[in-house]
Amino acid sequence: MKRLFTVLIIVIAAVFIFSGCEKKSDGLVYWSMWNEVEPQGQVIARAAKAFTEETGIPVELNFYGRDVRIILETSLNAGRTIDIFDYGLEWLHEYLLDHMLPLDEYAQNIYPATGELPFNQVINQTLFNLARTLGGGQIFAIPYQPFVCAVMYNKDLFDQAGITSSPVNWDQMLDACAKLKAIGVAGFTVDDAYMSTLFGYTMSRIVGMDIAGSMSINNDFTGPQVLRFGQIWENMIRNGYITPASAGNVFPQGQVNDFAAGKAAMYLNGTWLPNEIRNSVPNMRWGAFAFPAIDPAGDGIETNNFGSQGFAVNKNSKLPDEAFQFILMLTTGKWDTELAQVSGGIPIAIDAVWPESLAEARVILENTTRYMPWAARMEDDEEVNTIIKDRFARLIRGDFDAQGFAGAMRR
Repeated sequence: MKRLFTVLIIVIAAVFIFSGCEKKSDGLVYWSMWNEVEPQGQVIARAAKAFTEETGIPVELNFYGRDVRIILETSLNAGRTIDIFDYGLEWLHEYLLDHMLPLDEYAQNIYPATGELPFNQVINQTLFNLARTLGGGQIFAIPYQPFVCAVMYNKDLFDQAGITSSPVNWDQMLDACAKLKAIGVAGFTVDDAYMSTLFGYTMSRIVGMDIAGSMSINNDFTGPQVLRFGQIWENMIRNGYITPASAGNVFPQGQVNDFAAGKAAMYLNGTWLPNEIRNSVPNMRWGAFAFPAIDPAGDGIETNNFGSQGFAVNKNSKLPDEAFQFILMLTTGKWDTELAQVSGGIPIAIDAVWPESLAEARVILENTTRYMPWAARMEDDEEVNTIIKDRFARLIRGDFDAQGFAGAMRR
């Protein structure tokens, strides 16, 4: 299967590279991870039009959607004309760093759009520092559309249950779940897309992110922390604190059938969730809190996964100044704000207003002092990811008790 997928990627890339259908452009060429019908794609298209009207520089937009990751590296290696490209910040640095132009000199300059401060001081410092860390001390990509992984919750259900503050440790989480159960609501839901995320976050709060990540990297789930995980979630399951449907939920069933339907009050997810289900729950009052602390040896609520998309400039671009000028436009002022508002996301500029639905998420991001990779690396290896999802689902379903779960994880 992996070999077949590799062949498919090569074929798709070859079609793009050798089809001979590349347009000629006298201006910027931008390859985007968005589709043109998505809110982000629509805003970027309007911004490109405004950019051309203001500067006289045309922008050729190529909206490839998420499949852009399949063709970008091969296309860049083949010398395709690409000035700007974007994708997830981590992914860009992991796979395309050799193709990215260092942007430090641009980022330290003052522009009319940045007032009296240089650009690198007017955008979110947590994300800018992450970009610098990922770049080994240099800036190769400009973050935009930030996110943080957090427990997203329904404030109305918390109010009905008499929960006056969000949990910061596991005892408080159990207390909140008991109060929710008393009004006929489960505490949590999950589905197959976020099951390993929930496993990874729990494990980081038990033994710390570094040990949790090494478990996945080494494919070693023999430690006592695995039994501890099983005990925690067996207790949650037996007490009715997680929806029974979670065992079989296939994305997006957890967020639609359980969370949006009011059957569960909490869902470990990203700050993109309000946008994803806003048509189902247009009037929901949103809250967010960091996944609670569990054991003293584990990470506290200051350790979280966060990130963003990123804009990068091709190191071989013949228009690097113009490329950064367009990126500057998209990450400051009107267009940064509009991108956030239309997509229900988060602006990157520090003086921009966050959506009301993500006000509490802002507190999480600003108080995060330690970066956790996505799912504490539990999704880095597809085999590990598959095993976690299968065993966790069987634990929820009742096929395993905690001991059985730990044994099954050892395979």
